[in-house]
Amino acid sequence: MADTLSSAGKRLSQIKDTIMGKTATTIPFDPDSTVFPTRKNLPKLVGAPDEAAWVWGKDDFVGRLNLLTPARVKAAAQQEIRTGEMARLDLPLNVPAQPAFGRQKFEHKILTLFDGVCYDDVYHMNTQSGTQWDGFRHFAHMATQTFYNNTHKEDIVGPAANHKCSVHHWSEHGFSGRGVLLDYRSYADSVGIKYDTATSHAISYDDLVACGKHQGIDIRPAAQGGDIKIGDILLIRSGWVEDYYKRTPEESERLALRGTESHGGEAQWVGVKQEEAMKDWLHDSYFAAVGGDAPAFERWPTPESYYLHEFIIALWGMPLGEMVDLEKLSRLCKKHKRWTFFFTSAPANMPGGVSSHVNATAIF
Repeated sequence: MADTLSSAGKRLSQIKDTIMGKTATTIPFDPDSTVFPTRKNLPKLVGAPDEAAWVWGKDDFVGRLNLLTPARVKAAAQQEIRTGEMARLDLPLNVPAQPAFGRQKFEHKILTLFDGVCYDDVYHMNTQSGTQWDGFRHFAHMATQTFYNNTHKEDIVGPAANHKCSVHHWSEHGFSGRGVLLDYRSYADSVGIKYDTATSHAISYDDLVACGKHQGIDIRPAAQGGDIKIGDILLIRSGWVEDYYKRTPEESERLALRGTESHGGEAQWVGVKQEEAMKDWLHDSYFAAVGGDAPAFERWPTPESYYLHEFIIALWGMPLGEMVDLEKLSRLCKKHKRWTFFFTSAPANMPGGVSSHVNATAIF
């Protein structure tokens, strides 16, 4: 009888939360909550940098992926998968041939086991060499040299290294939900905005608002009356992949090596603008992850005293995707006149890993 009453009480509580909304107030936050604090109202955490949203528990290493609850994943699959058409979101492993920021090139070697009968192959690669998730070990809050959820360099390298914030935690949790594409390149083309993705062209919050309106999307979070749902996975198409395939190999290599000792100069890439409105939106929308097709997601170099990487990865715990191939996805979105879809990713199950190729598919 007690069990029955307990079950009935839990069910009534769930119904109340569904109707009235459930506000996340007590740390660790309940990921099934429907109301979360804005960036300006984050609780101050003892011993953490300002604006740290380390709200899922002291042993949490998946951050905003906590928002990908079974209920949200199920709803996304039911609402978004209609035709079964798919768009892979990873570039070939050897694209770009010369990765940005002078990183080493991908290497592929075929091994002969029994000639004409059986072969193996070996990949040698930097997980930042193509379509990639920046893991929580990749970029720290610079002023405090602190990675997500109080992780430090001693946790990553050296005799005391452990699995705090290892990318394999994402793999174990699962990485699927509703994706949203903001096709800024298509919008910019439609209104005559021309830019080169190999320059530090800034995509502002106001630009994304206009892009959303062009697509029929109100990019404000649902809590503010918009169309963005808690746990959405944001993708922004700047046109970098489109431009890459139009360049000669020699030009692409020259651009990728800018800022290195061998080539000098300064690396420059299109990306979202470092500004307060952008920080508010990226935080307050409660995206599970964000990404784009440009090499740094944010405008590079930053003209401000901070990088968005510090906030997105280290302070808020959001996976950050770069060089995502959004070309086929863009075509499917235009075909169906909708810019939401089911998104699934399989990060590397690598204990101790820093980052991972995205290994993602969008399904309509």
